[in-house]
Amino acid sequence: MFKPTVGPIIGHTTTNHARIFLRGEANKDTRAFAGIRYRRLGDENWSKGTFAELEKARDMSAVLVLNNLTADTVHEYQAGWFNPIKPVSSVETIQELPLQWPRQIHRLRTRSSQAAQPKAYVTGSCRYLRLTAGIAAEPHLGDRIFASIARLAEQADPPVSAMLMTGDQIYVDDLNFIAPDRELKDILRKYRVAFSQPHIAKLMSALPTYMTLDDHEIEDNWPANRNKSDDFLYANAMNAYELYQASHGPAYELYADGQINRKLDKYWYQFTDGDIEWLVTDTRTRRNLAANDRRILDIEQEQALCEWLINSSARVKFVVTSVMFYPDNKRPDNDAWQGFPAQRLRLLETIRTYAIKNVFIISGDVHGSLTSRLTHSTDPSFEVHTIVSSPLCNSKLLPYAKASTFILDKPLARTAGGDYRHALTSDVISQDNFAHLIVDSEQVHVRYHDRDGGLLQAVSILLR
Repeated sequence: MFKPTVGPIIGHTTTNHARIFLRGEANKDTRAFAGIRYRRLGDENWSKGTFAELEKARDMSAVLVLNNLTADTVHEYQAGWFNPIKPVSSVETIQELPLQWPRQIHRLRTRSSQAAQPKAYVTGSCRYLRLTAGIAAEPHLGDRIFASIARLAEQADPPVSAMLMTGDQIYVDDLNFIAPDRELKDILRKYRVAFSQPHIAKLMSALPTYMTLDDHEIEDNWPANRNKSDDFLYANAMNAYELYQASHGPAYELYADGQINRKLDKYWYQFTDGDIEWLVTDTRTRRNLAANDRRILDIEQEQALCEWLINSSARVKFVVTSVMFYPDNKRPDNDAWQGFPAQRLRLLETIRTYAIKNVFIISGDVHGSLTSRLTHSTDPSFEVHTIVSSPLCNSKLLPYAKASTFILDKPLARTAGGDYRHALTSDVISQDNFAHLIVDSEQVHVRYHDRDGGLLQAVSILLR
């Protein structure tokens, strides 16, 4: 067997289940298959292999599902792909082949079944990796921060449950002004190069990674500047996004037999980690820009988000939105929630009316990091926090956000029942960084680290 050409990437993971993405290589003369086997750390015997056929239509990639894992346990696994020497009639017959697995052994930890245990996460966004003719220019600049995240994850206590990558994992449009990428083959090449850099590859082989898209997975400020000629670009960009980002996440449901349902009807999704729940929104592909009903979330998604907020019994609720929820930008920004004030107010009124506690909005996009607290002038029980982490690696062509970037001296929204007011609870970080979140019984601790792992700032937010 050969090492994967991309991956393995650990995706959605629960107490007994993990999804792992990997890619092989095409061979015009023979079929190709991917395989994974695992064992609990300390055990001698490996499981039977789990296999999937690799197809050109999926860029020779597959997501393999490991079921019946043990909760809160480190498992070792080996992953690879191969072309069978003899004709193989089905995936089942591969079990009979004498395979030589790749030497490299990876590790993954399943989720804890104990709800009250402290949990930890890493969040980040906007990883710029300039590619010219499929070759990364100075790739170490776009990869070095992942070595720091990996070191933190190896030493962290409590263990890091997952990394949330909240948008702009690649830049399809990084050379739009010279040679824009529109063909599927070119966009897929960007994913292959971006996800196979050594440090991010090592990190994603060990830490469950959840992803959502922002505009640069398609085109800057999508879909505000969309025209008819962009339909071809959009179809190709979303095909690639589904293969490399959505495929290993919980947007794909499982059949009763534990296999993945390959029908995908939405990009937003929800997952649970003990008494903490996450809802990861899609703020890009279902926008309505009509003047009489502007929406950053479609009707179905807004309704699902509100119902989840109202009905979830989770102690802490994290809502991921790739673009800023608040504070607003001094420069008019119709691309973020600032440009959709009516829908934003409806969500805030839902949280306030139903007295929903411990709601945190996680976002990126602005190339600056901060925490901020939102309150209400006549309702002392209302409180919502935002945690922003961006960028993982900035382009030299783009500025970092500063405190002076944001509107901080005016209410976010005014209503007949009172004003929504916000204030920074941290400094604004204007350099490459990532956020390490720790949720314990009393607080959410937010620790921002620079690209070399150094601590930039620490903020603690009391739970209610």
